[in-house]
Amino acid sequence: MKNKYIFGGGIAVVFLSLMIYLFTQSNISYESDLAKVMEKGKTVKATGKWVKSKNYEMDNANKQFSFYMCDDKGHEMKVIYQGAIPNNFEVAQSIVVTGQFKEGNFHARDILTKCPSKYQDQKSVNS
Repeated sequence: MKNKYIFGGGIAVVFLSLMIYLFTQSNISYESDLAKVMEKGKTVKATGKWVKSKNYEMDNANKQFSFYMCDDKGHEMKVIYQGAIPNNFEVAQSIVVTGQFKEGNFHARDILTKCPSKYQDQKSVNS
């Protein structure tokens, strides 16, 4: 009988932990002003463009990818990501990074590249 209560309590703890995790993840806000991203200190989805003049760096030994991104107002920040270079990074029109600004850099846990649509050129030709 005691084992049933322990098992039931364990399931309840796992369920509550999962709910708390999902709730905190859904509170991530989008921010296109990098100055505000650098002030917040909490997890955000920052949008901007890669600063091509500053190139990117890939440290294969530490599996760390870093680059600079900027917003429409000209604010820049360095992004550090533990992982490989995302697909289509060099041709991306915009970049969305999810993470937190700390210790003078944005530490991304996820990078999403938004590339030009293959249908965009066809639409302008057909118009």
